[in-house]
Amino acid sequence: MNDLNRKHAMRFVVLLGLVSLLADVTYESARALTGPYLAILGASGAIVGFTAGAGELLGYGLRYFSGVLSDKTQRYWLITITGYAVNLLAVPLLALANHWGLAVGLIMAERMGKAIRTPARDVMLSHATSVVGRGWGFAIHEAMDQIGAMTGPVIVTVVLAVKGSYPFAFGVLAIPAALALTVLVVARMQYPNPHRFETEEKKGSGKLPRAFWLYLAATCCIAAGFADYPLIAFHIKSHQFMADQWIALLYACAMGVDALAALVFGRLYDRKGMLALGGAVLISSTFALFAFSSVTGLVVLGVVLWGVGMGAQESIVRAAVADMVPKERRGAGYGLFNSLFGVAWFAGSLLMGILYDVSRPGLIAFSIIAQLACLPLLFLVGRSFRPQETA
Repeated sequence: MNDLNRKHAMRFVVLLGLVSLLADVTYESARALTGPYLAILGASGAIVGFTAGAGELLGYGLRYFSGVLSDKTQRYWLITITGYAVNLLAVPLLALANHWGLAVGLIMAERMGKAIRTPARDVMLSHATSVVGRGWGFAIHEAMDQIGAMTGPVIVTVVLAVKGSYPFAFGVLAIPAALALTVLVVARMQYPNPHRFETEEKKGSGKLPRAFWLYLAATCCIAAGFADYPLIAFHIKSHQFMADQWIALLYACAMGVDALAALVFGRLYDRKGMLALGGAVLISSTFALFAFSSVTGLVVLGVVLWGVGMGAQESIVRAAVADMVPKERRGAGYGLFNSLFGVAWFAGSLLMGILYDVSRPGLIAFSIIAQLACLPLLFLVGRSFRPQETA
């Protein structure tokens, strides 16, 4: 029976991974196009910048409320499907936008949809990963997610090369959006009660444990020091290290590294706990030293290290939250965690953007110091917390 349960749990993880793959093909493609598209529709640079920053802040900030709602209603599937529908349908509707204001509204809707569905989906994933291994299960999901992130921009690049039409490119994205929603409905039909995968109850006092708060502080340090790829791409473009198409290809390569790193560090997390995340931080913390250098080869190395850090974060971070938080509080736990993590990422990215113009060595120093500041906190977490053993 354990083997059968493990088989079904892995199948559920793969199904949701396929949903994420197709969803990433949809909205990661859109994110590659929205800047130029807004410019075509008459938006200013300030509007483009505000839309990008506010969209990310909205996409993270709303997750707390969505997580609390998930726990209170226990309607994880309904919330997940609703969020995905808003998230994905907003993208092809951009083809119909005839004014930048309407396009901005749809971009915000796409980010809101992601905020709505993420905590509820991660709670359902946490039930299945309790059987197959938390780190490994979330790693597989992240790897499939990043395959979509690699594939999507390539597809729209080809579409634009052939058709030269942004509305047509957005319209094409209705295909992966529809496929993602179809797979999601199939998963709902086959596994209507994913909470049954997790047979071992983790009883709590109703409060989030101390290890969770220490871990949240540690990961906020990582988030604050982790520069967004657009800033790295801006550096590459400004210094003409490579042509535009190679900048996009370099990002696709980073997503490939992300996928591989997620699998490696996800598996290590199941065996070594916080040591796995600490090791990933040590490896990737110097990415800014290379990514913001003046030598093309070193910039490429920096982007590779950046991809390693992204992969470790996306696999281990979500897995550890599931291990720390009791099942009945997990939606709120994920929501709170994602919201504060996003705020830290936004604040750090804003500061590093300012530092880039003022002092590039200052940017590099801040990035490294902020990330390494997490290590003492991870040590404290590791003393009182061990990842869940799988059957």
